[in-house]
Amino acid sequence: MASKENRRIADLGTLKALAHPLRMKLYRLLFLADTATASQLAEQVDEAVSLVSYHLRKLAEHGLIEEAEPRSGDARERWWQPASDGVSVHSADFRDAPEKAAVHTAASRLFQEQRSEMYRTYLDERAHWGAEWNEAVVDSESLLRLTAGELAELKREVLDVLKKYDDQGRAREAAGETAGREHIALHMYGFPFRV
Repeated sequence: MASKENRRIADLGTLKALAHPLRMKLYRLLFLADTATASQLAEQVDEAVSLVSYHLRKLAEHGLIEEAEPRSGDARERWWQPASDGVSVHSADFRDAPEKAAVHTAASRLFQEQRSEMYRTYLDERAHWGAEWNEAVVDSESLLRLTAGELAELKREVLDVLKKYDDQGRAREAAGETAGREHIALHMYGFPFRV
């Protein structure tokens, strides 16, 4: 990867490039795989290789992914990898114009819909995961009374804990501890509402 840092998306063009249903799926799959070819990703999303290649090139045009070192002797295969260690989108970067705000809202809705789809898939398949995984899964709702500053502090602390566990898991996996290790999606929302 070019950067081990999380890339902050602050321009409209890059956000539009990522906020496409297939591109977001491809980015997520590529992030999980570290490296992959268009053919490998096309199998996972059940789309034509030519269509997947097109969308991978669009992601690359915006610096979200990049070419990776070939993993096989086949010179025709083009390998891809994420260009950073993740991306983040902040509403503050898209408030200064109505078009930007609208694109940010549409992108946020897409991301939320895909996250919900991932969770619904787990719910449909949870019987196949076994008791240990089902006991470990977290599904909770907390209704708190906080100020904006307190919510921001809570967010920082939770993100620090997530980073700690991610770093530990990756280090253990790199050391060969792969048995029982699975991809984990942890979706968190903290937002104000009124009743």
